[in-house]
Amino acid sequence: MTDLKPGTIVRPIDEHSHESFNVEDIDKGTRIKALMGSAVGSTVEWYDFFLYGTMASVVFGPLFFPSDDALTSTLLSLASFALAFLVRPIGGVLFSHIGDRIGRKKTLVFTLSLMGVSTALMGLLPTHAAIGAWAGVLLTLLRLIQGLALGGEWGGGVLLAVEYSPRRKRGFYGAVPQTGALLGLALGNLTLWFLDWLLPESAFLSWGWRIPFLLSALLVMFGLWIRAKVDETPAFRKIKAERKEVKVPIVEIFKTQWPSVLKAIGAKFIETSTFFIFATYSVSYAVGLGYTRGQALGAVLFAAVVAVPCMLALGALSDRIGRKPMYLVGTLLAVAYIFPYFWMVNQKSVLLLTLATVVGFGAIWSIYGALMGTFLAESFTADVRYTGISLGYQVGAAIVGGPAPLIATALVGTTNNWWLVGVFVAACAAISFVAVLMTRDRSGQVLDSH
Repeated sequence: MTDLKPGTIVRPIDEHSHESFNVEDIDKGTRIKALMGSAVGSTVEWYDFFLYGTMASVVFGPLFFPSDDALTSTLLSLASFALAFLVRPIGGVLFSHIGDRIGRKKTLVFTLSLMGVSTALMGLLPTHAAIGAWAGVLLTLLRLIQGLALGGEWGGGVLLAVEYSPRRKRGFYGAVPQTGALLGLALGNLTLWFLDWLLPESAFLSWGWRIPFLLSALLVMFGLWIRAKVDETPAFRKIKAERKEVKVPIVEIFKTQWPSVLKAIGAKFIETSTFFIFATYSVSYAVGLGYTRGQALGAVLFAAVVAVPCMLALGALSDRIGRKPMYLVGTLLAVAYIFPYFWMVNQKSVLLLTLATVVGFGAIWSIYGALMGTFLAESFTADVRYTGISLGYQVGAAIVGGPAPLIATALVGTTNNWWLVGVFVAACAAISFVAVLMTRDRSGQVLDSH
């Protein structure tokens, strides 16, 4: 008799069911639909999420959190940006429970809808000049809803790709939803860059900033249409067919797989700290040095576009040489580069600003950014995989990702010593290096052969 885990629901198996759950038997067309559903939904979610981050750096301070001191205004705005990271683990636990119990697809449809509605409502909010402090309160509330939605979205989007992938191409498939973050960031920055070029400053601050938020409604409808065409993943269908759903996934995680959660949290530190410094904080930092907003946004946009093919290539490379050694190398490169990065940006040259961002964000971050989804998915069993990767990813993001731009702004704003940001990144890298070093590399193995 097969041993069952505590909390496992046991029901008779339909002996007449002949459905095959071997992922290697899936046809190419089905895999492509799954990848499109993963990438498009991820792009829309991250567009909404990062749009707030960029606006927090350049617009929301004076409009929703006005202050006599510009630095204080920016810090208050970035604090509202950071708050969403505190609720992302809650969203991760809540929606991953549904994803491990009811299904990946149903969960992803709900999280995408929730993100789209909250983002569109941001575009309709009155500012501080109209309703006073309530403007900041309502904006922060909608930001928290965004955090809940993204907390559940990321894990499901990754599993939609990884659980449909062939064994020898899992790194490449797992990199596809990760590029959604870059495409969403690029789409948001491209929209802002175009509006910044098209509109005078007064018009942009008056009403132009609302347009990117309202466009989210159209993007969400497109994303939902794509995801409606995708079936449940083979791994989850197998769990349902064999009646092996875990009653409370998070309890099972802490009983049997808590070391994997801790390693996942640690691995996330370097990825999230460098991402938000290169992609979000760099905009306000560059503008503070005298660059125009268009130049700062343009540098991040170009780096994000460069990073997309880099991530796909690096994901494929990890299928050949292993994800663990690549992750470790990327972590060391991030530490070595963070100081030259700030030196180049401080030269006040648009060329050097762009080059610095492309190397840091487009190349170095892409190494571990491409591997994150697959690396975490390989660390957990199928019955609690959604919960495991969401918990590790979102807790790591809450500890480091949200506060990263706030910490960087506070350090540089009060001391004017940018090298302190480099020390912060080095500390994050040390934690990630140890966490990844202690993790087993399962590249090329059957996903559910634990």
